[in-house]
Amino acid sequence: GSDQWQKARRKAAEKIRDTAAELLEIYARREAKTGFAIDLEEDSYRHFAAQFPFEETPDQQLAIDAVIKDMTSEQSMDRLVCGDVGFGKTEVAMRAAFLAVNDGRQVAVLVPTTLLAQQHYQTFKDRFADYPIKVEVLSRFRSSKQQTAVMEELKSGQVDILIGTHKIIGKELKYKNLGLVVIDEEHRFGVRQKEYLKSIRAQVDILTLTATPIPRTLNMAMAGIRDLSIIASPPAKRLSIKTFVSEMQTSLIEEAITREVLRGGQVYYLHNEVTTAEDLRKMLPNVRIGVGHGQLRERELEQVMSEFYHKQYDVLVCTTIIETGIDVPNANTIIMERADKLGLAQLHQIRGRVGRSHHQAYAYLITPPAKMLTADATKRLEAIASTQELGSGFTLASHDMEIRGAGALLGDDQSGQIHSIGFSLYMEMLEKAVEAMKQGKIPDIENTESNATEINLHIPVLIPDDYLGDVQGRLVLYKRIANAGSTYELEQLQVEMIDRFGLLPQQVKNLFAVSELKLIGQTLGVKKLEASAMKGRIDFKKDTTVDPMKIINLIQQQPEQFTLSGSEKLTFHFDMESAEERIGQVGEVLELLSATP
Repeated sequence: GSDQWQKARRKAAEKIRDTAAELLEIYARREAKTGFAIDLEEDSYRHFAAQFPFEETPDQQLAIDAVIKDMTSEQSMDRLVCGDVGFGKTEVAMRAAFLAVNDGRQVAVLVPTTLLAQQHYQTFKDRFADYPIKVEVLSRFRSSKQQTAVMEELKSGQVDILIGTHKIIGKELKYKNLGLVVIDEEHRFGVRQKEYLKSIRAQVDILTLTATPIPRTLNMAMAGIRDLSIIASPPAKRLSIKTFVSEMQTSLIEEAITREVLRGGQVYYLHNEVTTAEDLRKMLPNVRIGVGHGQLRERELEQVMSEFYHKQYDVLVCTTIIETGIDVPNANTIIMERADKLGLAQLHQIRGRVGRSHHQAYAYLITPPAKMLTADATKRLEAIASTQELGSGFTLASHDMEIRGAGALLGDDQSGQIHSIGFSLYMEMLEKAVEAMKQGKIPDIENTESNATEINLHIPVLIPDDYLGDVQGRLVLYKRIANAGSTYELEQLQVEMIDRFGLLPQQVKNLFAVSELKLIGQTLGVKKLEASAMKGRIDFKKDTTVDPMKIINLIQQQPEQFTLSGSEKLTFHFDMESAEERIGQVGEVLELLSATP
């Protein structure tokens, strides 16, 4: 009974107006500035694609096709490719890079960590080895002299593909002809970097790769602001990772490491206090243990990673630095201590470091006693443990959206107003605000009420439970009927319901008839329509589209039937005893008001 809900709606509506304005600006910039269409050379592209050493999975192929379609169209691409760790997103990016470079444009590949930059550099170099394409990397593994040389070559257009961390989109870097920006693991970048990318979004193609999009990115994709491709089909022979959540037990850790080492595999032991290595060495004296963390010097870190990759260590004790890291096919067990301190996307990313070959992989999430866990940490651990199948990154991102709220689309907040008013209402209000701005109007914050016409004919309009027993099924159908935007959609729904559940009972027929009247009322700007056995009343909105002359004519020609009470209410008197008569009569009145003179 309090005004709490109205306050939440008003607050959201104010934020929505800003969001809608920014959105519209991006939309408008993308619509107005025709980008450039990449010229696709079929033969050279086919030759490049044929060199891919694996077979494309169906989803991967769909994502590649979508990217080609985006890049060869006039409009700037802004596509989000959501695929699980190791599902072949990098290949999608390499095909896009090939298309851009082949058309004389430069490509920037933005990655969150130096280690990943190094790995991508290797992968891209190998993949483009047969082509006169220059791939370079900017990272702290390069001396400042080398970095300066790369910058000069970039400016003169000698570098075709540049890979690096956020430094590569800094102001000091000048591209000769930038055509494509690939962002790997977008959730690792701050809002500042994303704002910069947003400013160039209208001019260049942007391809974002992610395993678990942050709520705000997912929200933008769902809102249709960005195109979305999901790669959910796993590569052949890939097994899902068995995940266990457990409290700290020395025996469990000892057994997990011993078992992996005995079968010839390697183990990641993730802990943000590197002293753990000493304890492990005491516990397992025969196991070779290496240590990798961000405080090591570049060369040392590179050395440790390389040695682990070449199987000189059985266990790598490391920090979250490996999150977006190296592909070590032989590492099949990961132990994460204090897993409750990690975010959902992090948990999923780090778990994806193992199980990259056809061996069974295991992930152990070690937590403090249950009493010490926060509610959100418990939810995160439940979510990660329940989504063990391959390709669950998108599902996890949806969980994350529920746990954290969905984030202001463009502001600095990653989780925002959607939390307070719910996703569907937020999207509905945002659509309305964008629509109003497109027509040059200011979105009406006060009037955050729904656009729908309220109709009450005092007749039964429902889906009876003896017609459809399942509550969930009934709710879904109510929602679909309410969302139908045309008479044709309503007719299709009726056909579907008859097909699925049999002939419609009278109450359902009434429901469809009233929904149809609602659609007419909405176009006329009718706020509310009521009718009983003897009379009815129509309340018009301030911005109704009904011609006032029509109402005056009706009252003059049929004064017994029609009277005007106030400037916005029309009363009509007819004998409408049965439900059919009432529906028919109201329909006729609405028709009289909408008839063109």
